[in-house]
Amino acid sequence: MTATATSTPPPAAPKVSGGKSGRSRLSFPVLLLIIAGVLLALSAVRAITGAQDVTSAGQISAALAMAVPIGLAGLGGLWSERAGVVNIGLEGMMILGTFFGAWAGWQTSPWIGVLAGVIGGMLGGLLHAVATITFGVDHIISGIAINILALGFTTYFAKLWFNSGEAAAKGGSPKQSPPADEITSVTIPGLSDGLHSIEKHHWFFVSDLAGILGGLVTNLSLLTVLAVVLFVATFFVLWKTAFGLRLRSCGENPVAAESLGVNVYLYKYAAVIVSGGLAGLGGAFLSLVTSHIYNEGQTGGRGYIGLAAMIFGNWRPGGLAMGAGLFGFADALQLRNGGQSVHALLLLLFVVLVGIAGWKLYRKSYTQGVISAVVAAVVLVWYLGTDSVPTEFVSATPYIVTLLVLSLSAQRLRMPKADGMRYRKGQGK
Repeated sequence: MTATATSTPPPAAPKVSGGKSGRSRLSFPVLLLIIAGVLLALSAVRAITGAQDVTSAGQISAALAMAVPIGLAGLGGLWSERAGVVNIGLEGMMILGTFFGAWAGWQTSPWIGVLAGVIGGMLGGLLHAVATITFGVDHIISGIAINILALGFTTYFAKLWFNSGEAAAKGGSPKQSPPADEITSVTIPGLSDGLHSIEKHHWFFVSDLAGILGGLVTNLSLLTVLAVVLFVATFFVLWKTAFGLRLRSCGENPVAAESLGVNVYLYKYAAVIVSGGLAGLGGAFLSLVTSHIYNEGQTGGRGYIGLAAMIFGNWRPGGLAMGAGLFGFADALQLRNGGQSVHALLLLLFVVLVGIAGWKLYRKSYTQGVISAVVAAVVLVWYLGTDSVPTEFVSATPYIVTLLVLSLSAQRLRMPKADGMRYRKGQGK
């Protein structure tokens, strides 16, 4: 008898999202047109309602400061989920970043505090990696557990470290740390002053553009500049290097990646630890740039909002940056000018909903189009019948924007195929 050997085809290379074969992305000219359209809409809202703060340099500067920690948390989630690990624990890792950043910052220097915040977040990421990758714990359960542990840990040690001795003498208490020194901010003198003078004229579109640009070049923290660099670096590393291709393959098809010689465990560990470090950096930004102290409950759910911004951005850095900017803008708006500016944005929301309704009806999505049109009518009646919005609604603006954006963008989302799935070495054999 002659034995016949059946040839087994080699495993296919993992398909990694983000290539040219996927869903078509917006071209640069189209993106510029969209940005110009949004700016025109904001200019119209400012001119009609008289809410000058909507596009002021102060508003944009505050929005940028609010967007950075959200964006860094979302960037951490992007690294983790691109490797196939869901990271609900971003909030807890941010809490660790706020605590360790402030603790080291007031004793030494703010930059040492930044480093300590990153390390604190990385420790949270390492714990999440051990639980989910090594022991196969459900990713959601592990993340929630880390959030609870981080809150309990920081609450206990804040009472222990900030409520006695030198810390108490310098303003520490059971719920806050002594203040740390400021991180250097930069302003482009001639450009900033020139843009401010144009903004004061309140010219349609021109003054709005000057206000937005002025907010981006005035009192800019060096940590904000670092955050922008990290966004660019993330895109380059994950989409332009062999390391990034291997890491993303672990989130798409880890079995195929393993068959091609990729150490899936190593890449997942690296991604989740980097994820924790970025979330910790976002926390350190809150305690060292935004307020200069650690406060209990300081993150305010920004880890979850960062996760929402990442989903809105379709697991890509550019979309994440836009989502973080949107949430930061809503957060800064309710902090700076309360009900008046939020009430003015009801008019903008009406225009957006009308546009969405028209687009959905054009695409023959009649149910969604009608729902958008009805909601637009309700928003218009609300705007015309009131002069302000309730305080409770103003405080909830960032979270309402989060829900609204996710509901409107849900149909175009494409998460990594193996995101959240348990992986065991050799499971494809």
